[in-house]
Amino acid sequence: MSQQTATEGGRDVFIVSNSVDELGGVTTWSHQMARLLSDRGHRVHIVGIAPVAEEIRQKLPAGLPYGTTTLYATHPPKARSLHGVKGRLNAPERRRQAARRAQMRAKAETLSGMFRAARPGAVVIVTQVWAMEWVALSDTKGLSVIGMSHESYEASHKSSRAERVRRHYADVDRLLVLTPEDADLWIRSGMENVDSMPNPLPFMPAAPAPRSAKVVASVGRLAFEKGMDLLLDAWADVAPHHPDWTLRIYGAGLEEATLRAHSATLGLEDSVEWMGSTDDVLGALRGASVFAQASRAEGFPITLLEAMAAGLPVAAFDCAPGVREIVRDGEDGLLARLGNTMELAGHLDALMSDAARRDRLGDAGFENVRRYSSAEITDRWEKLFAFLDR
Repeated sequence: MSQQTATEGGRDVFIVSNSVDELGGVTTWSHQMARLLSDRGHRVHIVGIAPVAEEIRQKLPAGLPYGTTTLYATHPPKARSLHGVKGRLNAPERRRQAARRAQMRAKAETLSGMFRAARPGAVVIVTQVWAMEWVALSDTKGLSVIGMSHESYEASHKSSRAERVRRHYADVDRLLVLTPEDADLWIRSGMENVDSMPNPLPFMPAAPAPRSAKVVASVGRLAFEKGMDLLLDAWADVAPHHPDWTLRIYGAGLEEATLRAHSATLGLEDSVEWMGSTDDVLGALRGASVFAQASRAEGFPITLLEAMAAGLPVAAFDCAPGVREIVRDGEDGLLARLGNTMELAGHLDALMSDAARRDRLGDAGFENVRRYSSAEITDRWEKLFAFLDR
């Protein structure tokens, strides 16, 4: 089939992730891109490796215009290295690891069956490097394979993922990271197949939020890397100066009980509202006047895109190149040094104290963030598909 025929009929696009419904930005991105590509006539299928615990599961809407598959019914056992004499003599663990590898090959064959049934010109997008372990075992002959890292270069190198990115993504057709700055760092470290692709805007309202409520909003998983504990520390500094303001935290996660206890220790019961997960992020943002983000690590945070699309001025930690690319400090938001809660509190205080500044920064963000429109980013994806298919 020619490239023209494949494009006219749409492509088969497989988005392979750790899971299909885990709370977090990768899942949000996967379903957003699946819908955008489906709207362009492509046949999309999201594949997850394993299910997730109920408390970190995202509720997906009914009637998705694309298919979803989870390979495992329960989470597979972890891989373990069996080094030295002790490892060689650990017969039960050796049997477990042999069974794990056999199961991996069987699940990879399920993937292979899906890939073999695809039309010419098909694309596999692997959003997380753990999922790539199964894709690497599968038959991807004749398909374009795109690997992704949804975190910064620095964050990858603070974990084992950097080494696994180098190992498992070395031979993909393209490795996409979220910013040109991170792409350059990967290239200088020896990866030659790297490019960048930003996240698209989840929505683009016709007008900015009214910014009339005395509410600071934050949206994110209640997990260590999202820094909600640091946000609470900053809020403890600024809240006494603004007793008529409220911090609303939208999100769920394993750290919720710990964070609530931390909030109580700081004496914030009367000024912090725990809103849980929301299916209406735009509605939540339109009920606020300021957006706060205190993440320890990010890639290209969708929550910042959402806040600016809603017309809220943002105060955030400068924790990654993606944050610096989205927010122009002093023009459409305010950035604090990573972990400096006093500086973040100062930025919140400045925005809460000055309605004119809130409006100026919020309106600027509302206009500037349009460069990440879903149409523009989807165009970039389709151009990449066509390039790799040549």
